[in-house]
Amino acid sequence: MLTIVLLPGMDGTGTLFEPFTSALGHECEIQVVRYPATGALGYEALEEHARKALPTSGRFVVLGESFSGPIAVSIAASRPAGLVGLILCATFIRNPRPFFGPLRFLAGVLPAKRAPLAVLSAALLGRFATPQLRSALAAALSQVSGEALRARLRAVLAIDASEKLEAVSVPLLYLMATHDRVVPVSALKQIERVLPATQVVSVNAPHFLLQAAPIEAAAAVSEFIRPLHDAS
Repeated sequence: MLTIVLLPGMDGTGTLFEPFTSALGHECEIQVVRYPATGALGYEALEEHARKALPTSGRFVVLGESFSGPIAVSIAASRPAGLVGLILCATFIRNPRPFFGPLRFLAGVLPAKRAPLAVLSAALLGRFATPQLRSALAAALSQVSGEALRARLRAVLAIDASEKLEAVSVPLLYLMATHDRVVPVSALKQIERVLPATQVVSVNAPHFLLQAAPIEAAAAVSEFIRPLHDAS
């Protein structure tokens, strides 16, 4: 059976995938990657951690959510045995807000964990927020150190995975949140310029697409992976 390897957003806990994995059902095996909750680890170190969780046999697809998009792209670019597809969800290959780039030094001192939940909810969930989703967000962030979150923010501000995306040869699906307040449409346009064959599915959702619209996301992913079960 095909396996989907899920790479989490900036929290790195993997707990926020639960609505999506429940919606997927038993159509495929699911492997959730969880990043270390402490330590100032950037993309290179976290990618190494993710690679250790890749299946050692059978076919698999990597899904990179938000922060993890560049990691998913880098893994796919190296063409590991068994990889048959790549899914990017509400993510980017370069800093999605370039005008913040010169401020990357501030990421070392920002109190990342002290941001009010209401502010984070507005950015990540918007009008799609529910008490359950806000609670899940708060619980995930409570597990991660401020040091780890600041390091991941610095990594986003400096990343450029464009050249690695050029080396991706498997089918690529991009899930675009139509109400994303974090990653703009320009991030998708950058990906399409590199890989024009990118399949795009728009979902009526906020940045937290997999959490706010799990059924729609699962349907799009299921359709994408169906022909990959028997890919040569």
